[in-house]
Amino acid sequence: MSTHAVRLESAGAAVTVVSAEQAVTDWSARYFGTWWKAAEVDPASVCAEALVVGTVDDSEYDALALGVTRSPHTSTTYAREQLLLAGNASDGVIRAVSPEGALAYRSEPGALRLDVIGRVTEDVATATARLAREMMRGLLLRNGWAVLHASAVVHDGRVILTFGGKGAGKTTTAFALASRRGLGLLANDRVFVRPNEQGGVDVLPWPSAAAVGLGLLEGLGWFDTARERLEAGEALHPTQAWRVTEALLTGDRTPLWEHGKELKAQVWPNQFTDWFGVPLATEGEAAVLVFPRVVAGAGPAVEETSRTVGDDDFMIGKTEDRYPDVFGLVGFDGGGTRAARQSVGRLLSGLPHHAVVLGHDVTANADFLAKVTGCA
Repeated sequence: MSTHAVRLESAGAAVTVVSAEQAVTDWSARYFGTWWKAAEVDPASVCAEALVVGTVDDSEYDALALGVTRSPHTSTTYAREQLLLAGNASDGVIRAVSPEGALAYRSEPGALRLDVIGRVTEDVATATARLAREMMRGLLLRNGWAVLHASAVVHDGRVILTFGGKGAGKTTTAFALASRRGLGLLANDRVFVRPNEQGGVDVLPWPSAAAVGLGLLEGLGWFDTARERLEAGEALHPTQAWRVTEALLTGDRTPLWEHGKELKAQVWPNQFTDWFGVPLATEGEAAVLVFPRVVAGAGPAVEETSRTVGDDDFMIGKTEDRYPDVFGLVGFDGGGTRAARQSVGRLLSGLPHHAVVLGHDVTANADFLAKVTGCA
């Protein structure tokens, strides 16, 4: 049986995804794409490096799952599903199984290897990509990077970082500048940051699918494009709720809500470029900080604020409850050492800050933001 391999690289860190199923490696190649320079490599060249191996095999899954359940184990929640964990101090291997997802895991943190075994190819592909990102995160954190909750776009190497909680306008700001001004999209929700030798802060992407509400999709002029692509048989990310797909296909632009949470389109990273013509950027240096508020009916304007970057803007273990570091891949409290976070915070506090109010007119927002941030 042939083996396939895709290597992910960013800032000198590398993780290779290996599988006998090309669909598994293709998934990672598509997901990380240009952001982490994903490229097919000869499996024979994969030697002593960080590895995530995806295997689709019923019998191997059954054997590992049985081994976990028959051993002393604990229970936690991972990726919104129950996960049974069995650690073996004698061999340093962490074994786990998610019965609901029919996925089993074997992690060797000391050897930088993790195996994902399951019954269904798409489920294995999704979990393999997720854990390849976790392994890359661990490597970057060991190299002095930290993780910020921020969206980011790049103009001539200058990164505009946008901060705020859910609904503040991080996505609106990034997509307005990327779609209307042609800036490179570096990240939708999180970025890696590290001080550089020149006294600035380097910024790298955190690859992920992006959640875009139906109203914003319409405002960006992307709704009809998405509908046409779906009608042609293409698909958005499989985490998307079926109600969103149905609304897109029927042309219903009304925002959808469920249990107080807006249901959004889930866009693959490559679809920003392939569907919507938005370029993806791979790096840059922090230049401007933006703190937006989106107010229905408002016109874009600058407002006074004392807001700056604080501890809550960094990703730490207690804020990363969906994917806790149960496999020992990350460390550093999930978002980098305290020293790294403090150094970045001090440097970012010296950059230009802009608190802004934005409305729902994407073009007006983009023109205003381009002027305020100096990329007009």
